[in-house]
Amino acid sequence: MSSRSAKYYQTHPKARAKKKAYDTEFNSKPEQVKKRGELKKANAEHDKKYGKASRRGKDLSHTSRGLVYKKSSVNRGSKSDSAGDRRARGGKK
Repeated sequence: MSSRSAKYYQTHPKARAKKKAYDTEFNSKPEQVKKRGELKKANAEHDKKYGKASRRGKDLSHTSRGLVYKKSSVNRGSKSDSAGDRRARGGKK
């Protein structure tokens, strides 16, 4: 089952192309590349110590407490972990 936004992008090719262009630009920024690198390194270290199965269904999240594993559904819908999350959802700045 697809989310509402996924269905929207499936049926609106111009919007999908615009989103793809934005995502490509955003994910190529040096700070995003660095952030992804941190997550990859931490996941690799965790897998070596505990095995990949121990983090099934979980994402590594950047929080004020550092890197923390959270359920994927919670992490991807998080409204309070960072100022960027709050700004993206129209919350306090």
